[in-house]
Amino acid sequence: MAGLFDSSIFTYEPRPSEYFQPNRIVLTHGWDNTAEQRSMAESIIAVYPKVQIIDQSDRPHNRVDLGWSNGLEAHYQGKKTLVLGVHKSALRFSEEANNTCPNYWHFSCYGFCPFDCKYCYLAGTPGVKFSPTVKIYLNINEILDQIAETATKLNKPTSFYLGKLQDGVALDSLTGFSHRFARVFAQDKYARQIILTKAADVDNLLDLDHNNHTILSWSLNPPDVSAAFETNVPPIADRIKAMQKCADVGYPIRAVIMPIIPIEGWADIYSAFLTDLLQTLPLKRITLGQICSYSSAMQLTEQKLGKCNPISDQIEKGKSPDGRTRLPADLRIKLYRRLIQTIQTINPDMQIGLCLEERLVFDELNMRSAIGCCNCVL
Repeated sequence: MAGLFDSSIFTYEPRPSEYFQPNRIVLTHGWDNTAEQRSMAESIIAVYPKVQIIDQSDRPHNRVDLGWSNGLEAHYQGKKTLVLGVHKSALRFSEEANNTCPNYWHFSCYGFCPFDCKYCYLAGTPGVKFSPTVKIYLNINEILDQIAETATKLNKPTSFYLGKLQDGVALDSLTGFSHRFARVFAQDKYARQIILTKAADVDNLLDLDHNNHTILSWSLNPPDVSAAFETNVPPIADRIKAMQKCADVGYPIRAVIMPIIPIEGWADIYSAFLTDLLQTLPLKRITLGQICSYSSAMQLTEQKLGKCNPISDQIEKGKSPDGRTRLPADLRIKLYRRLIQTIQTINPDMQIGLCLEERLVFDELNMRSAIGCCNCVL
């Protein structure tokens, strides 16, 4: 994989994102380490000629300090701040424990996300809580080299996931990274890319030979749920159109229905949505998931929605063994059972996974054999 990207023969002209309008751009340590990185940064900056440019090149990307107070103000100021820098440990192996999810390789060419989902668990993770800025990492050749070396050592087809700590496509109009990465993964013997997104702008992915080595996955919810809990996010109809475009050029596509939120009338709302989704798209796998957040993220959720809201009103008191907050197990099982019944009525052979769930839930649903059938792995 190393050396397949040559900046002398690949150029990209950044386009602004409809869903990201930064007020400031911060340059952090290493942003100009190479001529290629400097060129990328300058091209991105040129998209926003009136934005304040702040030089903090003496500090790393995760130590940006603009004097914000903690909490909701810092959260929203961060979503208006673009950090350009490098990430020297962008490739990592996940370390989940006390739930059934398999650990997997994931990488970061972005950090955090410009979208505003009221339930966002990522906002409560330690790194984002301390520095809740939107980040683009410019050392993509180093990241690709790390992936190639790891895949070669493992000596078998292996997934590398983009979406654990960011939206994998939300900033792609600025960077063109999806085009670059898909081209490179297409030529690798073992490395396979899985991308999770809520984005609808997929133009960079359509005109290339991906060799079925990139799997695209969308986070979805019924329009009624999205309207209530997601703002500054592409509409569900636009996401589904993007999925169809990608399916039409041969990408394997998946859907993640998460978090399932039991609003009034949820059973009919989710059943109708899933029925339409399955009859519209050639999905390869559906992963279902529910609220599995951290206490700090739930505090932000309640600041956005008020303490009395459909999530907080039903959340279980206390933490699960993996440190997350969830809905009560009996309610989760009820929700899953209805959605699974709908899916299997339309497509009995559909692969169904459950995200970040506990073994007792799989047991109650007679789904023990599905443990490990997750969105983030092959």
